[in-house]
Amino acid sequence: MKPVALLMCAGLFLSGSLQAAELSVAVAANFTAPMQKIAKAFEKETGHTLALSFGSTGKFYAQIKNGAPFEVLFAADDETPARLEREGHGVGGTRFTYAVGKLVLWSKQPGLVDDKGDVLRRGSFERIALADPKLAPYGAAAMDTLNKLGLTETLRSKFVQGENIGQTYQFVATQNAPLGFVALSQVFADGRVTEGSAWMVPETLHDPIRQDALILAKGKDNPAALELMRYLKGESAKSIIRSYGYGL
Repeated sequence: MKPVALLMCAGLFLSGSLQAAELSVAVAANFTAPMQKIAKAFEKETGHTLALSFGSTGKFYAQIKNGAPFEVLFAADDETPARLEREGHGVGGTRFTYAVGKLVLWSKQPGLVDDKGDVLRRGSFERIALADPKLAPYGAAAMDTLNKLGLTETLRSKFVQGENIGQTYQFVATQNAPLGFVALSQVFADGRVTEGSAWMVPETLHDPIRQDALILAKGKDNPAALELMRYLKGESAKSIIRSYGYGL
């Protein structure tokens, strides 16, 4: 091969290498399954690599404030990304709602949870799981629901709190708690709740669970960050998000 051709090939190789980047992404626990599927498709299409961390939005906020190297945040609410943007930890103009979450009261046991949530008033269970409302927006939505139903004080002694909605789901899935408030996305596939029994909590009982994404200050120069945001707004990602029961 001639020297000029060799240089052109080398240039193309280097160009491709420079375009591919690794991106550190903090993801709310409720969005674990769809984000894993989205990441796989995104990496295949773009060549970028996503390093995903899953946890509570409240803890991510504290970590980002303390200098954690996250470059993009997918929160379980809209307030935390807005606050980070106001405080100078996010890139202005990049925040958008990527999903609207839905709360469900779920049990792994068939027939335990009725489709109107009357099981809460009967109180015929020893424990009920919910995420820490100070850290997890789904936990805050669960508390809103119980407050509006007038059941908070009646059931408080039965509360088992998870650090995030992922841990809360595990409490119910392992039946350490017979029922609990979880994200619909954790128990939903192919248009239905996959097992057990559930009550879809009416959205009138809690504030909307708008979940916003934001490019963080540490990701402002990473080309993969903008590419990921663009991808989340496309039909391929939206189809995956809808398949887990989220609104858009």
